[in-house]
Amino acid sequence: MLIETRSNNTKDVLLELLAVSFLATGGIFVKFSSLGPINTGFYRVLFSLPILFLLAFKDLNQLKKKDVLILLISGVFLAGDVSLWNLSFSYTSVANANLFANLTPFTVVPVSYFLFKEKIPKFYLVGVLIAIAGVVILVLGKANPTQGNYIGDLLSFGASFFYAGFLLITYSLSARISSSVMMFVSGFGSLVALFVSSSAIEGFQVPHGWHEVWPLLGLTICLQVVGHNLLAHCQGKVNVNLSSVICLMQPVIATVYAFVCFGEMISVWEMVGIAVVIAGVFMVKMQYPGRNVK
Repeated sequence: MLIETRSNNTKDVLLELLAVSFLATGGIFVKFSSLGPINTGFYRVLFSLPILFLLAFKDLNQLKKKDVLILLISGVFLAGDVSLWNLSFSYTSVANANLFANLTPFTVVPVSYFLFKEKIPKFYLVGVLIAIAGVVILVLGKANPTQGNYIGDLLSFGASFFYAGFLLITYSLSARISSSVMMFVSGFGSLVALFVSSSAIEGFQVPHGWHEVWPLLGLTICLQVVGHNLLAHCQGKVNVNLSSVICLMQPVIATVYAFVCFGEMISVWEMVGIAVVIAGVFMVKMQYPGRNVK
């Protein structure tokens, strides 16, 4: 399966960085939510559907029955990512949860090579290894590691495989289906999966009062409507291998958010790790020069 070449223009890379900045706020709202982590994810998707419908309804006729089924499956992948990712915040830092959940290159690169016939530039793997080295430094440099931290790290790393599945599916469809349509239809798959898992694990919960609703609305707008919607749009503009590495910027941004909002201290080694991740991402971008695509 050969995917149409993406332009990889700088403006689209910057647009994806903006999407990642919105996605990085997720840990803040999850930490403030008094509902269970999976229930929190359920309402994040539920509240987004009316908004996404308004954005998508003009283009829904472009869908085929096969597309609907594929998008529902992508929604299940996103639900798996949301469940494990939200659970991880109960054990580890906002920065680390974002970090491990975005280790998608481990899955995306080999799958895109065999499934989409994506060529891997000469120095791509060097840039990825540099970014991963930064990841290792960032993890080992955590100020006060505990056993709970590593449980949370494992949960968020598991989320990365589900997230990679979601990215790969949206990438395969993004050339001909709008991002709002993809997020709207996939939302129903996510909703069913999150309802079943939340009911089985936490018991179904209903938010009461503004103090329980506002974090859910924050997740709805920043992640589901803006973050993932914008990221899905960028899938039609940016090569999936480059896109997956750009997502490694999410823990860097989340580290800053966590420091400002929760006072999570940043050690010197974590700062070094952040710098190395940025260098790796920059090097990978250099392997994908922007170009015009007809």
